[in-house]
Amino acid sequence: MRTSLNVPDDVLAAFDETWRAEGLDSRSRAVREAMREYVESHDELEAATGDVTAVLAYDYEHEAVIGDLHVVQHEFGDVITATSHVHQGEWCLETAFCRGPAADVRGLVYRLRDFDAVARVKVMVLGTDRE
Repeated sequence: MRTSLNVPDDVLAAFDETWRAEGLDSRSRAVREAMREYVESHDELEAATGDVTAVLAYDYEHEAVIGDLHVVQHEFGDVITATSHVHQGEWCLETAFCRGPAADVRGLVYRLRDFDAVARVKVMVLGTDRE
């Protein structure tokens, strides 16, 4: 199946450099692998059940989204146990340490990813067998 994407020039250039450095035979192959990794990450998050402990790391354009992020953090205050925040120019890097129902942590992840001014949300979930 053919599809098209709108990708900033600098991101595409970095992507092309990366897949070539890894020895892949085409951009299409690299995109397929990236899509598989994305789906696997999603499936892993969706499979979590019960109470989980997780760390969310995300970067965002401060002025464009800070007010909305504060609202979301208050909405999910029952699962966010602590946050850490640093500035890098106009961008910020934040970590949210979470503990609670997997469904609530997933909800927080999906809300954060819904903001255009949030570039990435990385999730690390610890197994429920760790106390």
